[in-house]
Amino acid sequence: MRKFFATAVAFLLVLFQSDASLAANLVAKISLSSQTMTVSQNGVVKYRWPVSTGRKGYGTPTGSWSAKWLSRNHRSRKYNNAPMPFAVFFKGGYAVHATYETKRLGRPASHGCVRLHPDNAAAFFRMTNRAGLSNTRIVITR
Repeated sequence: MRKFFATAVAFLLVLFQSDASLAANLVAKISLSSQTMTVSQNGVVKYRWPVSTGRKGYGTPTGSWSAKWLSRNHRSRKYNNAPMPFAVFFKGGYAVHATYETKRLGRPASHGCVRLHPDNAAAFFRMTNRAGLSNTRIVITR
């Protein structure tokens, strides 16, 4: 009976540890309607920033993804080598990245990516790098 109990406890510990490791500790929630990004770490809101998402004719996808890859000084192959510094890619060619068109933040202006002020993009890039790609979640809602 003791052996069974010990095995059951070990199984439950592994099960709960796996669930905990699947939960992202860094979450970026982007609202298309309010054009804001709220960054939470371990359930605590750390930042709330204005963003620019896809303008008319260029939608930003809605859904939830883990971060896929990082690129510090990325340039768009699709849009005339446009700069995309501090890019955190989450779905194909879609990324959260810096923009130098900061006057357009707070309203749709991009080709579908999520644009941030360069200082904010750098901070999010560093946080993602520290947390790890699999522990970073990008959630985009209407």
